[in-house]
Amino acid sequence: MNILEQIVKRKKTEVLQAKNKVSINELKNTEFFARKTYSLKKSLREKSGIIAEFKRKSPSKGIINDKADVLEVAEAYQKFGASGISILTDQDFFGGKMQDFLKVRNEISIPILRKDFMIDEYQFYEAKSIGADVVLLIAACLSPAQVQEFTEFSHELGLEVLLEIHTEEELQHFNKNIDLVGINNRNLKDFKVDLQHSVNLKNQLPSGTLSIAESGIYNVEDFKFLKEKGFDGFLMGEYFMKNENPGKAFEEFTNTIL
Repeated sequence: MNILEQIVKRKKTEVLQAKNKVSINELKNTEFFARKTYSLKKSLREKSGIIAEFKRKSPSKGIINDKADVLEVAEAYQKFGASGISILTDQDFFGGKMQDFLKVRNEISIPILRKDFMIDEYQFYEAKSIGADVVLLIAACLSPAQVQEFTEFSHELGLEVLLEIHTEEELQHFNKNIDLVGINNRNLKDFKVDLQHSVNLKNQLPSGTLSIAESGIYNVEDFKFLKEKGFDGFLMGEYFMKNENPGKAFEEFTNTIL
């Protein structure tokens, strides 16, 4: 099994355990379930275009930063102009946790993306219950029919959808209800990064589609290259999180590009 297959296998077990622990009715009765969500589509147009990520580790890089405080980092991201914040909730492979969301939700007034491997309807109730505004759908682990179904269900809950693709074949997962399309510069199966490949895929999306460049943006030059090629947003985590003070790194980066 490649790493994506391992993650999905583990995720199925996690979801089953979560369902046995907390019912959907209990999720519906949580503090954040009824809150009005923020729009990432709107925020991307008004701010820097950067979705700044809080990520402790990854399968490809190992530990990135296990010392930073999620609230401190999220507040800095917001203060210095992030359009949105991405928070990992996968624990085993990325060191994420639901509590990170709960810690920051009342303190942050920009959209937050729940970044995880969404394979079951239950997870969307979870996302709503912890205060997410946007959910990630990864084409590599879903069928086009599942993407359609999960997109419609997300909208019923008031959540926007970011569809992540990496191959031409995965363009078939796109449907007109998708809010944003993320093109992963890094192949999830072998972790190779190819920015030009992402540009080629972007150019095949329907006109007017909001596009997000994801992963593998390692410097200002990468950012400027992708911006010049027409990307509307940029999901960046490792670039900031590898620093002892991710918030400061984000401030310095935005000062450079603006």
